This record gives sequence, C-alpha cells and structure tokens, in this order.
Amino acid sequence: PGPACIRGFSMAFVTKKDSGYKTVVKGFLTGGTQAALTYPTEYVKTQLQLQSKANPEYAGIIDCAKKTMQQHGVKGLYRGAGVRIVGAGFQQMFRWGAYTNLTQVFRDEKTGKLSQTNNIICGLGAGICEAVCAVTPVETVKTRVTDDLRRGTGNYKGSADAIVKILKSEGPLGLYRGAFPTILKQGTNQAVRMPLQVQIFSMISFGDDSKKQSPIYNGAAGFLAGCGSVLLTQPQDCVKSRMQSEAAKELYSGTVDCAMKILRNEGPAAFFAGAIPRMVQVGMANGISFALFPVISQLLNKVM
Repeated sequence: PGPACIRGFSMAFVTKKDSGYKTVVKGFLTGGTQAALTYPTEYVKTQLQLQSKANPEYAGIIDCAKKTMQQHGVKGLYRGAGVRIVGAGFQQMFRWGAYTNLTQVFRDEKTGKLSQTNNIICGLGAGICEAVCAVTPVETVKTRVTDDLRRGTGNYKGSADAIVKILKSEGPLGLYRGAFPTILKQGTNQAVRMPLQVQIFSMISFGDDSKKQSPIYNGAAGFLAGCGSVLLTQPQDCVKSRMQSEAAKELYSGTVDCAMKILRNEGPAAFFAGAIPRMVQVGMANGISFALFPVISQLLNKVM
C-alpha cells in the first residue's frame, strides 16, 4: 500500500499515492462511521446553543441528555442522525478528497515534502470544499430538525421530510442558510487541524516512523487537534446554529446582524455556549476520523 511516508508536514499516513477516487471512498466510510459513534454529543451541543439564555431549558450537558431521554427515549438523542451520518460521509469524502489531491499540487516536486504553510493552505481548501458541498445543507437540516423537536412544533417527521419541506417552501437556498459562517468555520477548522495534528503527532510519537500508520497515535493527535480548533471556531459555530434555526428568518437579517444581536443582547460569553460539549464532540469526531482513515486506507488498498 504505497511507499514509505514522506518526511514533511503532510499527514503521517498520507503518501504520494493517496489521491484520486480512492481517498473519496476512504473519506466517505470514515465520515459515516465517525458520525454514527458521536451523534449524541452533536445533538446535545446543538440543543444547548439553541436554548434561550434568559430562560434556559437545560442546566448543562448531562441535564440535556437526561431530559431528552426521559421525553423521547434514547432515540431522541439520534433525532436528525440519518442525514448527519450520510452527510458526514460526504463531508469527509470532500475533505479528504480535496486535502489529499491538493497536497499533490503543493508538494515540492524534488523532495515530495509539504511545507507547513502549504499544509495550512491545503487544509483551508479542504474545509471550504466540505462546507460548500456537504456541511452547510447537512447542518441546516440537522439544526432545523433538532430545533423543531426542542420547540415541540412538529413541523418535520424526520430529516427526509425536512429536506422536502425546506425545498418546497424556501427553494435550494433554504438549505444554505448560514453558509458564510459555515464556510468560515470549516475553512478555519481544517487550516488549524491538519497542521496541528501533524505537530502533535510528531511530539507524541517522538519522530518514530513506525507509528505513522498507528490508529492510536493518529487518533490521539487528532483528538487534541480537534479540541484546539474549537477555541478558534466556537463563535462561528454559534452564529451558524442560530442562523440555521427555525426562527432565524424572523430574528435575523443576516450573519452580521445575528452576531451583533447575540453580542448586544447576551454578551460575548454567549458565543461560547455549548463549547464544552462541542469540544468533546469535535475532539472525539476528529480523533476517530484520524484513527479510522489510515485503517480504512490499509484495508481498501488491499482490494482497490
């Protein structure tokens, strides 16, 4: 399965041969598996972001999960999960497909190395690609469905029903509400996570090349990189969730208006609502992704 990994700043498990359609398949399988394992934390994070700060329904992460299960059972924590799982597959398909193919463009032709600056550019490109092609419509549907459940309005029977109704009432652009903060968030996410994962991996592996395919070391580095990226992207994520809520059309005229109203009415701390569950969710999701991708790569390389 490919040559020994090139020294440089690219992913430890991404080699010169990792481009084209194979990374697309690997990314889809990685994303779907990761989303199925971590969706409950994503659900809780969204509920905490959408609730009123003046009269909150939930005291915190555990209270939100407990009340959801009391009212709707365990399946309540998976409301809207279908579109998220499939969407995460497409999300990581576009992420890894864009990243690995971009690295082929930016690698030094003579050494095969990828500079730290170029790694950041590749990560930024991957984040923008996944935001436009997958994340924005998937997050819109997920947020609308979970907000509908929280409000008890019963507008949607599930993810598929929500997609049909949004398209009928608002057209295709209805699925792209909050696109700007989503692109900003995802671009920043991957521009930070990709090079940060490489740096953390180098530190915890002490430069041992034999660990480059290790799911444990790659997963641990991915988890820490994911947690670190939350600190830079939580405000964008909060604005995105508000913009994609059911009441957004009546409350906000646009992204900037939404951010200004949150700041004016709720204060700076409101931008970090749900930061802890998001850090857990993003850390887990990122760690699982970085652990799964090299494993899935090795398995598919045997049959593709």
